[in-house]
Amino acid sequence: MTDIGCLLASHGAAVTVITTPANAPLVQSRVDRAAPPKITVAAIPFPAAEADLPQGCERLDLLRSPADVPRFFAANKRFGEAVARYCRGAGASLLPCRPTCIVAGMCHSWTLGLARELAVPCYIFHGFGAFALLCIEHLFKHRPHEAVASPDELFDIPALPPFECRVSRRQLPPHFLPSTSMGGGPLQEMREFDVAVDGVVVNTFEELEHGSTALLAAATGKKVLAVGPVSLSRSPSLDPQAMSEDARRCMAWLDTKASKSVVYVSFGSAGCMPAAQLMQLGMALVSCPWPVLWVVKGADSLSDDAKKWLRENTDADGVADTTKCLVVRGWAPQVAILAHPAVGGFLTHCGWGSTLEAAAAGMPMATWPLFAEQFVNERLIVDVLGVGVSVGVTKPTENILTASKTYGSEAEVEAEVGMEQVMEALERLMDQGAEGEERRKAQELKLKAKGALEKGGSSYVNLENLIHSSV
Repeated sequence: MTDIGCLLASHGAAVTVITTPANAPLVQSRVDRAAPPKITVAAIPFPAAEADLPQGCERLDLLRSPADVPRFFAANKRFGEAVARYCRGAGASLLPCRPTCIVAGMCHSWTLGLARELAVPCYIFHGFGAFALLCIEHLFKHRPHEAVASPDELFDIPALPPFECRVSRRQLPPHFLPSTSMGGGPLQEMREFDVAVDGVVVNTFEELEHGSTALLAAATGKKVLAVGPVSLSRSPSLDPQAMSEDARRCMAWLDTKASKSVVYVSFGSAGCMPAAQLMQLGMALVSCPWPVLWVVKGADSLSDDAKKWLRENTDADGVADTTKCLVVRGWAPQVAILAHPAVGGFLTHCGWGSTLEAAAAGMPMATWPLFAEQFVNERLIVDVLGVGVSVGVTKPTENILTASKTYGSEAEVEAEVGMEQVMEALERLMDQGAEGEERRKAQELKLKAKGALEKGGSSYVNLENLIHSSV
């Protein structure tokens, strides 16, 4: 969302990004790196304590347990009331000008009332790609998942002919799962918000998803504006003075590796997997013939056995140039890593932000979806775009939003994907010969992504349309 604001500001729009105190430093750092004119960051207190959440618990990935999920959405409603008071009252004088448009995240359904009060258009930003949104729209209207006999039976979502999108009911986004820790209320509110808004802003570019943006506009009857890749709003190079220790370690290590020799592995900011599965993945990564840069989310909460294994088999703590598998426990500068000439392939969870960052960098992918719309994204990467190979995951990884009663218990969860299966996928990913067709197609997407944001490109034009439709 911040990057969209930076892109709009680079086109001359006066932008205010409204966020919370815990998120404000990250938002401000992105704004500073992009250095756009006319952009303001406003931090409105998030009422976590009023909803019985710990102070600073202001994002879904910071929640401690499934019980926190309904509390978070209750706090989010109160946050909306605080934002509205800010825009009406003292905050109005701090804004660079009266708002002429609101672009809101999909959980912020309260923004629609504020937009109507201000008599300005309201656009929704899901964080998903156009293909996934098109498939979700098809599922809501035609409900093909209700005709299958079991949660593991594959069925097609025929939203983008002639391509198939074969998934199982178990692999669908939370909107279509039988029960989640979110409950039906927030999901229903999101859907009603989606239907009521004036348009959709999507982090993609029209040349990427084979006409999905136009089909989504036709299916919803709304204006759909593809304005990405937003990752290109900031330079992939890093300021050495501003880099964290983890970032310095990553980039220094990559500088010692040969061109296109490194496998980069990351499952996103919310991507955790059971210890048994992590060990199978780890054994494949340390055994493969390529250097590996592996970002491990939640490393500090792993079992003692898993922590010991990481210490003994990877460089999880040091800065050794000669290490074959470098583990990063904290944040990693993903855009800069994907742009580094040493990186030759990306093992990803298929989150849309990571998928689009890889496309913009011309990086082939090995796909390991975890939850949400990621199994649909995998079908786009592998079957539609042809820039990735599937590891072969069939079961989603349980998370706070889709949790069962046993979530977080000490019960051992078996690994679905074995070491050999991971190794096979990595061999196909890193292949440089006749099987390396994914690499050629990925490079073509890189050129198209860059062109989309240049003057006269599809995303450039859509950003201008967004600004002028709001005046």
